[in-house]
Amino acid sequence: MKKELLKGLTEEQIAKAKACRSQDELLKAAKEEGVTLTDEQLAAVSGGFCSSSDFRWKCTKCGSSDTEVVERYNQGKEDEYVRVHCKKCGYYFYGL
Repeated sequence: MKKELLKGLTEEQIAKAKACRSQDELLKAAKEEGVTLTDEQLAAVSGGFCSSSDFRWKCTKCGSSDTEVVERYNQGKEDEYVRVHCKKCGYYFYGL
């Protein structure tokens, strides 16, 4: 894991993040800690991809990773979330 992705996180926060089994769990833990993670940080600490351009949300309806972020809300703020479109089933969902 790249050290620059962990910048600003405490050792305790890093340990909590590594214990999460999904992006949803990680987002919940980050919100509880008052931490906003970038897509790149989220992917890296959850064992995902190395770059935000490679990161894909998992569809909450069909489970496909063939998704795209179509809108971002409150970007850079604590309550940031995204609207995601699944290219496989056409479903739209929100990620925190």
